[in-house]
Amino acid sequence: MSKPRTLIGRGRTMSSCFSLLLQAVLATGVSSTMDSPDEVVDALKQAKEVAVAGKFDEAELIASKVIREHPKDPRPQVFLGNLFDVRGKHDDAIAAYTRAIAIDAKSAEAYDLRGSAQFKRGKFKESVADFDHYLELRPLEAPGHWRRGISLYYAGKYAEGRDQFKKYEIVDTNDVENAIWNFLCAAKVDGVAKARAAMLKIGKDKRVPMMEVYELYQGKLKPEDVLAAVEAGEASDGERKLRRFYAHLYLGLYYDATGDAKKAAEHMNLAGGPYRSPQYMGEVARVHMDLLAAQAGK
Repeated sequence: MSKPRTLIGRGRTMSSCFSLLLQAVLATGVSSTMDSPDEVVDALKQAKEVAVAGKFDEAELIASKVIREHPKDPRPQVFLGNLFDVRGKHDDAIAAYTRAIAIDAKSAEAYDLRGSAQFKRGKFKESVADFDHYLELRPLEAPGHWRRGISLYYAGKYAEGRDQFKKYEIVDTNDVENAIWNFLCAAKVDGVAKARAAMLKIGKDKRVPMMEVYELYQGKLKPEDVLAAVEAGEASDGERKLRRFYAHLYLGLYYDATGDAKKAAEHMNLAGGPYRSPQYMGEVARVHMDLLAAQAGK
């Protein structure tokens, strides 16, 4: 899924992720008592370059030094939080974003990023609350905030989640994933049959095998048709892996929605395991995989 001005979205490379983050960090509100904003900007640019090169420990040291020298500036805390988040240290990320918010309660990006980190930790209600704070500060971002919709689904707020994905049509009517998540929320409220009849209309999602996924949820194709589309034609190893990830993610969600827990776990274990994407939807697969495993263990 995608949205305008997203900080952590589908299809972002590490370099573009940090570049977008840096733009957001530099736009974050700053206390009027901060004495050397240019020095902070320069240091964070350096930290970004180091992080993009994979030298996370060095980037963390740079950000920590800026924090010591400019304790009233929330921006290095936001940057440090993202460094932790990229490394899977979500509790540390949440703590850094929380410190940024304590410095500046209007740091919209800190709320948004903390909402994502909360989701990855399985704290769904807290994630929704942070996204809501973000949208209070950035109301124009509301229609495109698909991450909020996903958190609403896992928080059990299905009607609200359905509405969130419905609003996304303002942003994009060619995103199969949006229609699927709208369906998943609706199925929890009205049942699969009614949700299928009310599925959002999609133009053309060019990603393989998303149109086959859409027709599966419509009841027009079978799961094997989705898998066949993944393996058809030429594709690089990376592209093939990404296709397999999306196929197994949405097959897992499909079987979960239609009541086949065994097949849901089978496909989600592939999406959250060997085919896992490094982007946000890969975290969704991991979270769902862990939830299914916990349910099976009860």
